[in-house]
Amino acid sequence: AAVIEGSKAFSKDFMKKHGIPTAAYGNFRNYEQACAFVREAPFDVVIKASGLAGGKGVLMPTSKEEALQALKEVMVDGAFGTAGDEVVVEELLVGQEISVLAVSDGYTVASFPAAQDHKRAYDGDKGANTGGMGAYAPAPVATAQLMEQIHKTVLQPSIDGMRRDGFPFVGCLFTGFMLTADGPKVLEYNCRFGDPETEVVLPLLADECDLTEVMLAAAEGRLDAVALRFRDGYAATVVMASEGYPGAYPTGRAITLGETAADTLVFHAGTRRTGDVVETAGGRVLAVTGVGAGLQDALDRAYASVRAIDFGGAFYRSDIGYRAIEHLRQQQQQQGGAGGLSYADAGVDIDAGNRLVDLIKPIVRGTRRAGTDSDIGGFGGVFDLRATGYADPVLVAATDGVGTKLKIAHEMGIHDSVGIDLVAMQVNDIIVQGAEPLFFLDYYACGRLDVAAARDFVQGVAAGCVEAGCALVGGETAEMPGLYAGGDYDVAGFAVGAVERGDMLPRTADIAAGDVVVGLASSGVHSNGFSLVRKVIARAGLRLDDACPWQDDVSLGRALLTPTRIYVRSLLPLIRQRVIKGMAHITGGGFTDNIPRVLPAHVGVDVDAARWALPPVFGWLKRAGGIAAGEMARTFNCGIGMALVVAAEDAADVVQALNASGETAAVIGGVTAYDGAGERVVVRNTEGW
Repeated sequence: AAVIEGSKAFSKDFMKKHGIPTAAYGNFRNYEQACAFVREAPFDVVIKASGLAGGKGVLMPTSKEEALQALKEVMVDGAFGTAGDEVVVEELLVGQEISVLAVSDGYTVASFPAAQDHKRAYDGDKGANTGGMGAYAPAPVATAQLMEQIHKTVLQPSIDGMRRDGFPFVGCLFTGFMLTADGPKVLEYNCRFGDPETEVVLPLLADECDLTEVMLAAAEGRLDAVALRFRDGYAATVVMASEGYPGAYPTGRAITLGETAADTLVFHAGTRRTGDVVETAGGRVLAVTGVGAGLQDALDRAYASVRAIDFGGAFYRSDIGYRAIEHLRQQQQQQGGAGGLSYADAGVDIDAGNRLVDLIKPIVRGTRRAGTDSDIGGFGGVFDLRATGYADPVLVAATDGVGTKLKIAHEMGIHDSVGIDLVAMQVNDIIVQGAEPLFFLDYYACGRLDVAAARDFVQGVAAGCVEAGCALVGGETAEMPGLYAGGDYDVAGFAVGAVERGDMLPRTADIAAGDVVVGLASSGVHSNGFSLVRKVIARAGLRLDDACPWQDDVSLGRALLTPTRIYVRSLLPLIRQRVIKGMAHITGGGFTDNIPRVLPAHVGVDVDAARWALPPVFGWLKRAGGIAAGEMARTFNCGIGMALVVAAEDAADVVQALNASGETAAVIGGVTAYDGAGERVVVRNTEGW
């Protein structure tokens, strides 16, 4: 598992594979290819030696020319030896950095408070980069909501990913993050405790929390049986270094330790004992940590103890924590002074909502069509119906949600697919009435706004809109702490379509016994029946991250999140040719409840289940849940997402046209006379299910 730190190229590929947010990048062993990547990159870059380079293998050029020179130094001149045989060229991320140390037993992961350190040697973040000249924790920018997001999107997926890839991680995972406008992104992994962050988080452990017990529990695979607890307050660490550091520095200078302040610890780093004298023996000599109720209190204690220590040529930064102090000051001003409440104190983050709007504006613009520019931010979405060219249109509206499929999305941390589902549920309902979907609005309600999750969801909505040919013209994001728990969210959608008055479906007067039913294949469970699906999973004793029982190359959760198929583009041409008499979107209620919604009172439908193969997901659900065939037919789509009623003489042409458009279509039954007695929809030959 140490390869996660030992090879930056490996760790970047690992993050990409497991969907862990990080900077755009390229890995290179070929110098010319690396140079080409730098020249073509649409962003500023960072050059990293992939191997271990003693903490010095990261170069931050300020121009393309400097980046190319840095590549030459690392890959051609061998500035970092074999550590530079492979380089990572990645996007320069902008924002505040934080570090999160976490302990894992290979399954469970528990984190320490986030810390922020100071890399530059001198005050004002000037001078050369160092291993760290001081730190403080908890970092005020690392809110509880942010830490929850980091756990869900990075820490747990990292631990799960390493286990699935065959190298379970047991120990301390030290992850560096950049807090970007798009959310936290991973800068690097370390597979160890590191300083000065360790010196600032360990003193925050609660008195009743035994670190030895935590480490033993991790080693024995029972970390979920112990709690990592912390005291209230802050810790701040100031590093005392030898003159010349991080360059050449002298050693052997005697250290005088005076009386230190209360609630401080002095950690020895670059020291040695010669007889009764403690001497300097490294660049960073001592780390002095103060603990207090507030950050300023902790800093005051640390600096009081630093002033009680002396050795020749000692230097240290006098501005540790300045960013956090300013952040806390501004936060207090926004709250109207000490004790004043803000909307954020109630759990509503207005700034997060504004960030989300900024992030999704370009996504939404990608759904433009005739009638709208899909620009958001106003009080309402605008659509110009005249621009669509309809002569005598009737508007058709639909609204729906995604149901408990969202529970699987929450647990898997995959949010874009349910955005597609939301669009599909509306536009498939609109198309069955002969209407072309024109525009869409979404509603996203949550307990705490996770900007990255909400952005991914909107990306899915936009992808669904593009597939359906409708514009995303607006939406609402509602943060409602107390009504929804933590990062949970629910979604709803609203769509409007148009159809010429004479083309509306179903044409019930035309539907008669002898017509045939054409079925269009579904992509899976779609978005209905997931309360029963989740019950079956629990009965089978499976977890969502287990291997999928019917598809061994993905997890169970990811397979179940396959988006609902959108049938709009395939069906519109046939609707305009007037060869379809009626359509039923097979959703909750299955065949037995949905098909009758488009039939006149005097007919029913006979469906022959032998006409198509039951998809493996439904076979597994039936077996694992012991579900009767009749219950399957009235709960799930069972492989048919849309049913069409057409004249017998048109059936072959309709099936051929649908298959040519990318659908999988077949005749699955026929329309029969119905006198009101018995079942109106009969599904036969389910024995093969």
